[in-house]
Amino acid sequence: MTAIGERAPMFSLPDTASAVHEPGGAPATVVVFTCNHCPYALAWHERIVAVAHDYSGRGVRVLAINPNDAERYPGDSPQAMRARVEGGDFEGVPYLRDESQDVARAYDAKTTPDVFVLDANGLLRYRGAPDADYEDPEQNATFLRGALDAVLDGRDPDPAQTQPVGCSIKWKA
Repeated sequence: MTAIGERAPMFSLPDTASAVHEPGGAPATVVVFTCNHCPYALAWHERIVAVAHDYSGRGVRVLAINPNDAERYPGDSPQAMRARVEGGDFEGVPYLRDESQDVARAYDAKTTPDVFVLDANGLLRYRGAPDADYEDPEQNATFLRGALDAVLDGRDPDPAQTQPVGCSIKWKA
């Protein structure tokens, strides 16, 4: 697993329209492993998209990645991903497909969601849950927002790591 302060794995992945995205080129990049069916990912989804909108003016990029095995979980197929994007669920957030699951493995992603914040130099600065309680929208992604504020202000996030909470990544057999 990449430790806080180490260079995060780089990647290039396609979104639902086949445009390729990669981290970097921003003062901070959020990489969040998510999916279509996990109740935790769905509960935190609007909060993560709100972070993308709220921080876009400061140059922050949010990249959502679905690594799940779509053969065993058809709700996570590229077609189902595209339907969510076309329905407006990911406005301003590219929804990327990690078909090989190599990116999820490189990040040692455990759950959906599992959130990683990278600074402008590609160093991992935060890893964990968006906030302390997926059932409480009032939490408003406080861990993620705190990490972004710290990175954008040149400080170390506190906390720099929390326990990711969610459904396990659905690995291919």
